[in-house]
Parts: sequence; C-alpha cells; structure tokens
Amino acid sequence: MKNIISIVWNNWLKPQQKYSVLLFDSAAAASEIALMLNGQWDGCNGVIVDSGDEVAVNTAAKLLETTWCYQGASKAVLGRVTIEEILRRYAIGERNFTNANLRCAVLASAKLSEINLSYAQLSWADLSQANLSYADLTAADLSLANLSGADLSKAYLMRANLSGADLQQASLQRTNLSSANLSEVNLTGADLAWQNLLEKSGNPVILTL
Repeated sequence: MKNIISIVWNNWLKPQQKYSVLLFDSAAAASEIALMLNGQWDGCNGVIVDSGDEVAVNTAAKLLETTWCYQGASKAVLGRVTIEEILRRYAIGERNFTNANLRCAVLASAKLSEINLSYAQLSWADLSQANLSYADLTAADLSLANLSGADLSKAYLMRANLSGADLQQASLQRTNLSSANLSEVNLTGADLAWQNLLEKSGNPVILTL
C-alpha cells in the first residue's frame, strides 16, 4: 500500500510533459529527424519532440549534415532561401518567392514592396517596420510574426494565417484580408482604413484604437 501511495504521489508531483518545436534547414531533414527521434513532422521544416535531449538532436543533425534551431529563436535556420538571397534577388528585380521558407527570419525595416510571398512560411518572422505594400501574401503562414509598424497597404492576405501576429501600428489601408485567420491578432493602433474585420473573420482580435 505504501508503494502504491508513493507512486501516485510521485506521478502527481511530476511536471507535465513539455514539448519543443525544432526547425531544420530543409523539409527533407526535418522528415528524417522526426523518424529518428520519434517526433512529429509538420510537413515543412518543423519537428515536435519531447523537450530536453539536445544531445540526441545534435547527433541526428550531424548524421544528416543539417542545422537546426528552436522555434522562436532570433537566428533563422534556412536552407532553401536565406535572408541575404531574398534581398539580393529582390535588389536585381526578382519579385517571385512563392513557397519561401522564412520561418524565424529577421527582415525588420526591409523594403519589399510588390514581393510575392504567397504560401510562404513566415511564422515567428520579424517584419516590423517592413514595407510590404502591394505584396502578395496569399495563404502565407504569418502566425506569431512581428508585423508591428509594417506597411501592408493594398497587400493581398487572402487566406493568410495571421493568428497571434503583432500588427500594432501597421498600415492596413485597402489590404485584402478575405478569409484570413485573424485569431488573437494585435491590431492596437493599426490603420484600418477601408477595413471591416467583422466581415473578414469571425475570430477574436485584440483591437484598441
């Protein structure tokens, strides 16, 4: 009886299982490592694993010659398109970056007017003060992205995932937000001229004007 009570007590005191989201430099590497570590692959370059065993992660990453970071890290881990490559190609006139993997990317204050980032992975990206006017962000994943002060005027954000994004002081004049996910978006001080968020989404937003 004493042993049973001890087991129950220890289990009750045991902290809840925590998980980590790891980002790798390619979807292929993420898929392989998810299998190696019994993790859950997200279909892109992310893997959900039990937290705490960086040795196992580093060993697996070394075997596959890949690099990784935790989701939300300030340093981006990118394979398919780097920040430098985006800026270089944009500077010489290229605008099409459909499906670009830019999770965790730091593009604060970047001048990217008319860029095509449709279907791009931009979760946790820092796009604060960026010029994204006329940008095509159709179906892009911008969840938890920092878009504070960004110029999104006349941009296309149809079906974009903006859940948890920071859009404080952002310009959304004539922005197309049709069917966008605006759950828990922070729109404090945003310029919402020509917008009717109640028609765009039934999700809760944080709005202070």
